[in-house]
Amino acid sequence: MNDIKTIVCFGDSNTHGYNSRTMGRFTREERWTALLQRQLGAGYDVKEEGLSGRTTVFDDPLHEGLSGLSYLYPCLMSHEPVDLLIVMLGTNDVKQRFGATPQNIAVGMERLIRKAQSTTEAWSGQPNILLIAPPPIEPGYGTTFVSGEMGDLCVEKSRALAPLFEEAAGRLGCRFLDAASIEGIGMYPYDYMHLSLDAHRALAGHLARLIPTLL
Repeated sequence: MNDIKTIVCFGDSNTHGYNSRTMGRFTREERWTALLQRQLGAGYDVKEEGLSGRTTVFDDPLHEGLSGLSYLYPCLMSHEPVDLLIVMLGTNDVKQRFGATPQNIAVGMERLIRKAQSTTEAWSGQPNILLIAPPPIEPGYGTTFVSGEMGDLCVEKSRALAPLFEEAAGRLGCRFLDAASIEGIGMYPYDYMHLSLDAHRALAGHLARLIPTLL
């Protein structure tokens, strides 16, 4: 019997580890996924599945392969048997070009979670999912180089996601965490939408304490 618990971290650039100060990527040792692995220890296998630009369900007309829904099945099956799936998505869904309301985005998240739950052959037991509402985009983004990428109302939309995601998690029977509630979480002031190095540490520390209670 395999006693090592497999945790799949399914997200966007804030799981991939985008560093908006350098416009590159945090090192493996700096990213929250690797920090989480180190803190949890040898009894856990943390799989980093982050992709910059990834959405819940929306196909991006400018970039290919960014719908989380399209990739989730092969992702889960690649890592089976999975003991815990962590989903932290929604930030990219607020882009103006998708024309989605916060309620639309929450429905997309619900569809994604249902897809994970229905992929029964990937799970070590019953589906076990932690839905994390990403920290909202901060108002300063409008003065940065990414303002044209995100478009109008992205701050307001991103702020509205957490309560809607919490409601969806309740309906679906999965766990919920509002990342903005974690002490030390904040965005780098280079684009106001990507986690700072301190935030990576804060997220990893919080999850390292939480995850053993979920398995």
